[in-house]
Amino acid sequence: ELNQGSAAVVEVCGNMIKVVTTKKDKKGGPDISDTKMWTFDKCLSEAKSQDDVFEDTGNLIQSAIDGYNVCIFAYGQTGAGKTYTMSGPSDAPGILPRAVSTLFKAIKEQSVAFNYSCELYMCELHLDTLVDLLAGKNGQAAYSKANSGFQIKKDQFGVVFVENITVVPINSEEELLGHLDVGKRRRSVDSTNMNSESSRSHLVISIVVKGENRVSGEITSGKLTLVDLAGSERVTKSGAEGQTFKEATSINKALSALGEVINALTTNSKHVPYRSNPLTQLMSDSIGGNAKTLMIVNVSPADYNVNETIASLNFASRCKAVKNAASKGFETQEIAKLRKEIAKLKRQSSSSRSSSFSSSSSSIK
Repeated sequence: ELNQGSAAVVEVCGNMIKVVTTKKDKKGGPDISDTKMWTFDKCLSEAKSQDDVFEDTGNLIQSAIDGYNVCIFAYGQTGAGKTYTMSGPSDAPGILPRAVSTLFKAIKEQSVAFNYSCELYMCELHLDTLVDLLAGKNGQAAYSKANSGFQIKKDQFGVVFVENITVVPINSEEELLGHLDVGKRRRSVDSTNMNSESSRSHLVISIVVKGENRVSGEITSGKLTLVDLAGSERVTKSGAEGQTFKEATSINKALSALGEVINALTTNSKHVPYRSNPLTQLMSDSIGGNAKTLMIVNVSPADYNVNETIASLNFASRCKAVKNAASKGFETQEIAKLRKEIAKLKRQSSSSRSSSFSSSSSSIK
C-alpha cells in the first residue's frame, strides 16, 4: 500500500473510527469530502502493540475456565492483519499464544480448589470441506470428503463440537503450543497480490476445559474457541486464479453465509440459517448462542482499500447488535454420576440387542 502511494483515510478517535474520503466534483468544483464514523467497545490504531490488543482479553480466558463458552474471532479483508493479530510472530505473539499462557497460569493458581483437564481440536474449512489439522500422517492433514466423516453437533449445554475429529488431551502449555504449531503448519496458505502468505481457509481452534471442585464435586465444562477467518477478497485485486480462485470463491461463500446469519439475528427473523454453511454451523453457539464472544475487525487504513474497510466496519457494527445469552456449563456430582450410569446402561442395552440379533440370525440359518 505504501509502495503504491496510498494515503491513509482511517482515523481512530477514542472508541470511534472515522473514514474520510474525497471524490472529484463532476461539475468541476472543489473535491467533495465524505466522512463516516462507527463506535465500538474499543478501537486501536496501527501504532498500538499486541499487548494493547490482548489487554482486555484475560477475563474471557477465566470465563472459559469457569465453565463458559468463549469465542474470540478475527474478521476483515485479506491482508488486513488477522493472522498477525491472532497468532503473531515469535517476537510479537498474538492472542492465541497469550491466551494459552494465561489459561495455564490461571489453572495452576486454582489447582488447590479444582482439578482441571484440557483437550484440543483444530480444523479448517477449506474449499467447503472440514479438514482435521491434528490427524493424518507425513505432515498431511486429514480431509473429510463432503464433510462425510465429521458431523457438527451440540452437547447437552448447547456447545458445538465436531464428532469424529481428533481430540488431543493436553497437560501443559508447552504441549498445547506444540500441537498448535503442527496444526498451523498444515493450514492452507498461498501467495496472492494482496498478501504473500494469504490464509486460504477459515481456521477454528477449540480448547475444552473441564474442572472438578475438589470439595463439592461440581463439574464445569468450558470451551475457548479462537477463529481466524480467511479474509474476504476481490479477485480483481488479489489476482487469484486456478486453485486460489476456487479458494477465494469458497472463502467468500462462507463469509456471505455468516453475513446472512448476522442479518437474520439483527432483524429478529424466525429462521436463522446456521446450517447453510459449515462455518456458520461451527460458530452457531458463538453468534446468537450461549457464548461470551469477542469480535476483532481488522481494517486497512489505505484509500486503495476504502470500500473493503467500510464494508468490514459496517459488518462489525451489525455484529455488535447481536445479543448472546451466555450460560455456564456445569453438573453436580450426582448428575455426573447419573449421566455415566445412563451411558453405561445404553451400552449394555446396545450390546444385548446385538447379541440377540446374532442369535436370531443363527437360528434362521
